[in-house]
Amino acid sequence: MPDRGCFLVLEGIDGCGKSTQIERLRHWLPRSGLMPEGSELLVTREPGGSELGQALRQLLLHPPGEAAPCSTAELLLYAADRAQHVQQRILPALEAGHWVLSDRFSGSTAAYQGYGRGLSLELIEQLRLIACRGLEPDLTLLLELPLQDSLQRRGHRAADRIEASGEAFLARVCAGFTALAVQAGWQRVDARQSPEAVTADLQVAIQRCCGGHG
Repeated sequence: MPDRGCFLVLEGIDGCGKSTQIERLRHWLPRSGLMPEGSELLVTREPGGSELGQALRQLLLHPPGEAAPCSTAELLLYAADRAQHVQQRILPALEAGHWVLSDRFSGSTAAYQGYGRGLSLELIEQLRLIACRGLEPDLTLLLELPLQDSLQRRGHRAADRIEASGEAFLARVCAGFTALAVQAGWQRVDARQSPEAVTADLQVAIQRCCGGHG
C-alpha cells in the first residue's frame, strides 16, 4: 500500500486570493519535489467537489426563486456536500497516495454557518465528524484579509447568496476564521501582500508541514 497522501486546504473570505493561489499551487506542487514519484495532485473545492456537490453548490449559492435554504438547511446541505466529497473523491485519492488541494473545507462551515449564522459550533463539530469519517487536513492555510480589503477587491462583481448576507455577517465570519486559526494544523498567511509574496509564504508553510511525505 502506498503511503497516504497529503491533504491541503486553503481557507479565507471572498477576495482573499484563494483562486489565484490554488492555481499557483496546482502548478508548483507537482514540481516541488515534495510529492512522491507517481503521485498525482487532485485539486478540488467545496461546495461542489463531486457530481452531487455540484448540484448542491447551485442550491446553496444560486438557488432559484424562493428555494433559498434556511440557516439550518444550509448547514445540512454543506454537510451532505462534504460527506459525498470525502467518500467519493478525497479519501480514495489520499489512500492511493495522491495529494489533495481543496478550496475550502470544514473550516468554512465553522466560520460561515457557526460564527456567521450563529448556529451551534457543537452541532457543526458533530456534523463534521460524521461527514469527514476521521479525516483531518494535514495543513489548513488561512489567507487573512481585513473585511474592507475584501469588499474593495470584490468591487461591483455580483455576489452569491452567501456573500450577499451583509457586512455584519461577513465581519463575524472574519472573526471566526481568526478564532479557528489558533488551532493546531492551521497556518495564517497575510493576504494583503503581493500575490508573489503570498505564494512564497504558502510554499514555505507547505514545505515545513509536508516535507516528509516525499
